[in-house]
Amino acid sequence: MNTEIVKIDAANIDEKQIERAAEIIKNGGLVAFPTETVYGLGANALDAEASRKIYEAKGRPSDNPLIAHIASLETLDEIVEDVSDVAKKLIDKFWPGPMTLIFNKKEMVPDSTTGGLKTLAVRFPSNEIAKALIEKSGVPIAAPSANTSGKPSPTKGEHVIEDLNGKVDMIIDGGEVGLGLESTIIDVTGEPTILRPGFITQEMLEQVIEEVKLDQTLLEKPSEEFAPKAPGMKYRHYAPKTELVIIKGSAKNVAQRIKEETKTKNAAILTVDQHIELYKDIDAKVVSWGDLNNMDEIAHKIFDALRKVDEWGVDIIYCEAFEEEGLGLAVMNRLTKAAGYQVIDV
Repeated sequence: MNTEIVKIDAANIDEKQIERAAEIIKNGGLVAFPTETVYGLGANALDAEASRKIYEAKGRPSDNPLIAHIASLETLDEIVEDVSDVAKKLIDKFWPGPMTLIFNKKEMVPDSTTGGLKTLAVRFPSNEIAKALIEKSGVPIAAPSANTSGKPSPTKGEHVIEDLNGKVDMIIDGGEVGLGLESTIIDVTGEPTILRPGFITQEMLEQVIEEVKLDQTLLEKPSEEFAPKAPGMKYRHYAPKTELVIIKGSAKNVAQRIKEETKTKNAAILTVDQHIELYKDIDAKVVSWGDLNNMDEIAHKIFDALRKVDEWGVDIIYCEAFEEEGLGLAVMNRLTKAAGYQVIDV
């Protein structure tokens, strides 16, 4: 397949390019595009065959549900059965933005979009390119991350080109995304439950509604029989080709364990600015995520850094753990899955 690659500036959107991309969506094709979180691989969410093409292009398991992206609340009413008062409060506060809600779907939404579930994940992105594409297409756009399934999510156009060039009809290169971490997913079909943490944290949600639970599978390895209700819940995700191991404990103990582990291994170490000095005598590549007190910066850099590690030619990556609170919960959720649940406590 010949992939058309176009550059679009969110501050000065080329309407002709958007119209071209929208025609591809309307005709059942695939378009990769930027959102404020990560790049998405889009197709008509109401076209069963188009949704199946997404799974094929990504190499994605067919029971891993997709997220339908909308650009109006009128569209939401067309594709889901009911919008509860709790959902309305969250929508009023956080849409457009990096929040996905799980609703009961209407029959018009094909099972290939929902991974066979009777529920549908829906998001209203704030990125101007994404909104323009959805509006011009006139349909909700199903869009998981625009990467090869299992690899780190794409935060730059070049990441998408690396993974999907020749597999999709068009890639819209809109530069680097703003957040760099996928949306928070909340199930609102019953008691509000976070299925995937993100930039909108549990604490932020509970300022709007009284209580939000955390799904028990967030940091645990699910069983083979587990049926994922949202993207990223079951399979290994976000992973570099290089083996990744997380070391958890005090900074001093973690550094000591990593020193021991790297004596006989060609390794890279992912740390934070405050701990760089602890690794000054180690014969390994040492890279900082950023300031430990700035989790927004660390979250933004995760996927780009994991992709870069694969270019370093090391055999293994050791990564420090983060506190699992606030945005740190989302960061650890991604890193734990990227490591295939290899976490060593020291």
